[in-house]
Amino acid sequence: MNTSKLWDATLDIIKTKVSKISYDTWFSDSKLYEIKDNKAIVIVQMHIQKKNLKENYNDLIEEVFTEVSGSNFKFEYLLEEEIENNIEINTDIIGVPSNNFETNLNSKYNFDNFIVGESNKFAHATAVAVAENPGQMYNPLFIYGNSGLGKTHLMHAIGNYIVQNKNERVLYVTCEKFVEDFIGITRKKNQNNFDNVEIFKKKYRDIDVLIIDDIQYLGNAYQTQQEFFNTFNDLYGNNKQIIISSDRSPEDLKLLEERLLTRFNWGLTINIFPPDFELRMNIIDKKIEANMLNNSFPKDVKEYIASNCTSDIRKLEGAITRVVAYATMMSGSDITLNLAIEALQDYFSKTIISKNKIDQVQQLVANHYNIKVEDLKSKKRVSTIAFPRQIAMYICRVILEEPLTKIGIEFGGKDHTTVMHSVDKIKKQIKNDKTFELEINKLINEIK
Repeated sequence: MNTSKLWDATLDIIKTKVSKISYDTWFSDSKLYEIKDNKAIVIVQMHIQKKNLKENYNDLIEEVFTEVSGSNFKFEYLLEEEIENNIEINTDIIGVPSNNFETNLNSKYNFDNFIVGESNKFAHATAVAVAENPGQMYNPLFIYGNSGLGKTHLMHAIGNYIVQNKNERVLYVTCEKFVEDFIGITRKKNQNNFDNVEIFKKKYRDIDVLIIDDIQYLGNAYQTQQEFFNTFNDLYGNNKQIIISSDRSPEDLKLLEERLLTRFNWGLTINIFPPDFELRMNIIDKKIEANMLNNSFPKDVKEYIASNCTSDIRKLEGAITRVVAYATMMSGSDITLNLAIEALQDYFSKTIISKNKIDQVQQLVANHYNIKVEDLKSKKRVSTIAFPRQIAMYICRVILEEPLTKIGIEFGGKDHTTVMHSVDKIKKQIKNDKTFELEINKLINEIK
C-alpha cells in the first residue's frame, strides 16, 4: 500500500473516533509526505494545526496508523515551507485557560455554521483548540477585531462545544453585564451586603470557563477593573479558561490598567480580519441556502452585495434580508441586479458594482502576465508567478494604500513581512529601470 492510500485509510478510521469539527479542522487537509527510518512525516497547513496534532492527537494517530500499516512509526508534523526549506520551526506559544448551569450562550452560534476563510482560519483553528482542551493550551484567549467579523460567534461556539462535550460550567457575559452586576453589589450597602458579594463571587469564580465580550467597556470603571483583576487572578490561578473579546488589541486599550493589559498578553492574542471577497461570497451563499433562496439570487446580485459589504458580516446578512423584503413588497418581483441596487441604494455608503480594488488589481496583473488570479494567491514561487505577485502587492500597498495585513490575507494568507519585501523589491526596480516604470504606470492607469 503506498503512502497516500495508507494515510487515507488512517484518516477514514480517525474520522470515526473524533468529532466532525475536530476532523475538519485538524486532519482533513493533512498529507503523509514520506515514511523513512521508522519515522512518518505529515504535512499540515498551519502552525496551530501542527502544534495540536503533536500535543493532543499524536497517540491516536500512531495507534491508528499502526493498526493500518502493521508497523510502529514515530510521527513528525511539518509545514510545506519547512519541507521546502528543510527546517523545523518551533511553534510553541505560551499558554490558556476552559453544565447544567445558566450559561447565557446562544445555541445558534456553533463551529458548524461558522464559515472559514483566509481572514479567520487561524482564529477558528485556535478557538477549536481551546474548545477541545479548555485550560490546557492558551490562557487567556484574547480575540479582537472590528464589529461584525465573528468574534461573538466564535466565543459562543467555544462555549457551546464545551457544554456539549465536557462536564464543565461555562458563563458568557458582556462586559456591560459584569459592570452592572458589580455596581449592583456596591450599591446595596446594608447588612446583607456580604451575601451579595458572595453571590457575585460564586457567579463569576465558581465556574470553569469565563467568556466576557467587549472588554473595552471596562474603560473608566476603575473599581470594576479592580474586581475583574481579582476575578481574573482567581480563575487563572485555578487553571480555569478565560476568553475575552475586544474591538481593539490589548495595546490599544488605553483606559485599562497596565496590570490588566499585561495579563491579557499572558496567553494568546488573535486578530480577526475583514473577510476577503471569496469569503464574503461564501457567507452569502450559506445565508441564501439556509433560507432556501438558492434559485432566487443571480450571481451578479450576490457579487454586488459582496462588493459593497466589505467589513461587516452582519451587514451582508442584512442586505440579503432587505433585498428579499423589497422583492416581496414589489408584488413578488424576480430578484435582479437593478432591483437589488434600488433596494440597497440607501443601505450602502457607496455603490461599487465591481469587486474591491485589490481584486481588481489582481485581475489586471494576472491578465497582463497571462496567469490566473489563483496563481497570485498560491504558494508557487516560480518567477513567472512570484514576480507578478510582487507587482500586484506593490500596487495595492503604494497606490491603494491598503494595510499590509489585509494585502497578505488577499494574497492567500501571506505574512506582512512578505508583502513588505515585495513592495521594496518593486520600488528598487522602478527606480533603476525606466521601461519597467512605464509598464507599472500603465497597469496603474487601468485601475478604475
